[in-house]
Amino acid sequence: MNLSNLKGHIPDTVIDQIPNIQEKFGINTGLRLAHFLAQAGHESGGFRVTQENLNYSVKGLRGIFKKYFPTDALAAEYAKKPQKIANRVYGNRMGNGNEFSGDGYAFRGRGYIQLTGRDNYTAFGKSIGVDIPTQPDLVATQYALASAAWFWQKNKLNEIADTGSGDEVVTKITKRVNGGTIGLADRLKHFKEYYSLLK
Repeated sequence: MNLSNLKGHIPDTVIDQIPNIQEKFGINTGLRLAHFLAQAGHESGGFRVTQENLNYSVKGLRGIFKKYFPTDALAAEYAKKPQKIANRVYGNRMGNGNEFSGDGYAFRGRGYIQLTGRDNYTAFGKSIGVDIPTQPDLVATQYALASAAWFWQKNKLNEIADTGSGDEVVTKITKRVNGGTIGLADRLKHFKEYYSLLK
């Protein structure tokens, strides 16, 4: 597989990191890499976004995080305050302390496939031999692709990718990555584009 074929299709900075993740996380065939890049690219808005935007309005909070904001009045206290929102929504789960610990914001979604929660940051850090929990911003700056590859391997997505290049395989992977099929058309388009370059 010739990675230089990807030039002009994904950023050079991403291409430069691929050899490391191929070896470490087993994303080592054209088929696996095309599936991986299609998902990571979609999740990150074309490899541009490396951290979660939590700047929600009352309406946004009530729509996306209704469980945590059951009333407009409560949502209004948090609206447009990303730090407060993250601490409430991610507090007391995924290894995070309570809302007032600050863990929710410290371990908010970062990387090309949003790594979230202290437990995931800790496990990812162990896998690459770096103390990530004490410097979580590294996931957004230095390890955006590697953290996505760790998520990929942890969720056994290479095994699904190996089953083929049909739309049903992309759909199955999308559900594992996204929890649904949001953006499926874009993911399919990019998978086909990357696969044709990497075959």
